[in-house]
Amino acid sequence: MADNTITVVGNLTRDPELRFTQTGRARAVLGVAVNRRWMNRQTNDWEEQVSFFNVVCWAELAENVSESLAKGNRVVVTGRLEQRSWETPDGDQRSVVEIVADEIAPSLRWATAEITRIPRGPAGDGGGSRERRSGGTWESGDSAPQQSPEEEPF
Repeated sequence: MADNTITVVGNLTRDPELRFTQTGRARAVLGVAVNRRWMNRQTNDWEEQVSFFNVVCWAELAENVSESLAKGNRVVVTGRLEQRSWETPDGDQRSVVEIVADEIAPSLRWATAEITRIPRGPAGDGGGSRERRSGGTWESGDSAPQQSPEEEPF
């Protein structure tokens, strides 16, 4: 089986944008800029290259990211690459490769963070049927990431 795992460390290029699907499932989109800097041995000058990635996260992760992070924050993102294609109203084909995040955390290399635990639901699924902060409820068909009841989240 092929492994499609990616980890990037970079700065948010914009505030996370939180939206909800028609079924009430949270989805956040954010941009991450990854800078690579090196010394050019021939010119003795520093050179830099920047790569930009779109990141998508779902469910409680999306809500937590939108409440906790802002433009400029340095983050660590782990997830998988996923390609999405669509057709524009003009009939043109478009596609994009995004990172679908499993985990997003603030980088502590040059900053500190304060952790606030969110109580878990009775099923040990990170919230289960609890009410969302936005007033909706989780639907039983939502495929939020599952966590074993014995597994500590930190």
